[in-house]
Amino acid sequence: MASTAPGTHGTEPERLKPAERALLGRARRKAVPRSSHAIFEPSPERPDPVELLERQAATRVPELVPIRYGRMLVSPFTFYRGAALIMASDLASATPRSGLTVQCCGDAHLSNFGVFASPERRLVFDINDFDETLPGPWEWDVKRLAASMMIAAQDRGFALAEQERVVLETVAEYRAAMNRFAGMKNLDVWYAHLDIEDLMQLLAKQLTPKMVKRTSKALAKARTRDSMSAFSKLTQIVDGEPRIVADPPLIVPIADLQERGREKLFETLDERMRAYRETLPRERRILLEQFQLTDFARKVVGVGSVGTRAWIALLFGSDDSDPLLLQMKEAGRSVLEQFLPASGFANHGQRVVTGQRLMQASSDIFLGWLHVDAGLDELPRDFYVRQLKDWKGSAEIEQMVPEGMAAYGRMCGWTLARAHARSGDRVAIGAYLGRGPSFERAIVQFAQAYAEQNQRDYAALCEAVESGRIAVEAGL
Repeated sequence: MASTAPGTHGTEPERLKPAERALLGRARRKAVPRSSHAIFEPSPERPDPVELLERQAATRVPELVPIRYGRMLVSPFTFYRGAALIMASDLASATPRSGLTVQCCGDAHLSNFGVFASPERRLVFDINDFDETLPGPWEWDVKRLAASMMIAAQDRGFALAEQERVVLETVAEYRAAMNRFAGMKNLDVWYAHLDIEDLMQLLAKQLTPKMVKRTSKALAKARTRDSMSAFSKLTQIVDGEPRIVADPPLIVPIADLQERGREKLFETLDERMRAYRETLPRERRILLEQFQLTDFARKVVGVGSVGTRAWIALLFGSDDSDPLLLQMKEAGRSVLEQFLPASGFANHGQRVVTGQRLMQASSDIFLGWLHVDAGLDELPRDFYVRQLKDWKGSAEIEQMVPEGMAAYGRMCGWTLARAHARSGDRVAIGAYLGRGPSFERAIVQFAQAYAEQNQRDYAALCEAVESGRIAVEAGL
């Protein structure tokens, strides 16, 4: 009997009792042993990883693709960040599936977790990237997170035992948290979140004073990253009015990309903003209507996302001291859709937003979506919209020590379990995982094997650059 997670396929779940759901999880464990997740044996027909990246590049802004490759070439870890499609292909073809489904992040590497402001203006820790979200096997997210921990630990030069510890503690916390969520009431699971102030009290008992001080400093810095700070960095006064500063190819005002006059251009942009507003709850539509659009620019973001169409919109409220910066990011097909049932949403922006709202404890108040019938390339595009910066901060991997990375991994493991528990059958998954360490031990072996594969794929990209097969723009 299959267990359908509420909300994952738009169908009414079977109303199984907790004991029946636990039996289902244990039955899946017998069919797909936990130890089997240690195995990663790529098929002889495994696709060329560079070819997969080239396929993605075919739909991206051509002049930005070399920047993506340049960012991926910085290290095996940055390569991994951009290789979500490659790993999705591997997970689909060369790993077992428990048969239990959740709303997957689809790209749950450690840099896609971080802090941001809740609507109540508290700093929270959560998943913060949902471009690839789709209903799928819960273990795919766990394996992507675990492999990222292993690769990051290797990148930092940790000893083998430390690498294993980081992954083991990350996955052990996922298992323990899922079992705790399995015993909780539905509303308690939905309300669960990681408040940073409470978390820092706990970390103070686990980390050295130096590490706690460094973390506190990073969190204080995150609180300064808001619309006002972004405004001061990204704009300057032109003819008496604030404008987004051009920094090509990373930031290009839309007026520099189109020949139409500025007035005509902004009529079109205002129409699109009105369409986006309709996807917000009414009270937030009223709030957004108090802001006026004044400038618009293309902006390069991230690593894996480079080359997709991402825009920033500058708006003002009561006066020039009341700025709002929104990011409009292209949403294409999830990389998981090549290997799982397609999204049930006609608009991929709506797919991203719905997945984010389902998995996050709290989401950006301006989170919405829109569809553009004809973009600059005259092709239809889907987008999702959110604030550009709102107390956002992510892990500074290059400064992490083993104890700090293990603590960060536990935070990520708990957060991923909470996200999965909101949409999937937490009782069945908890029963599948069990109370012992079998699953996390298997995932450590998987992470080691996949880190080796990632290193080979990284080398393949390096060779493609050296041979002239692909062009690279480094340092951007």
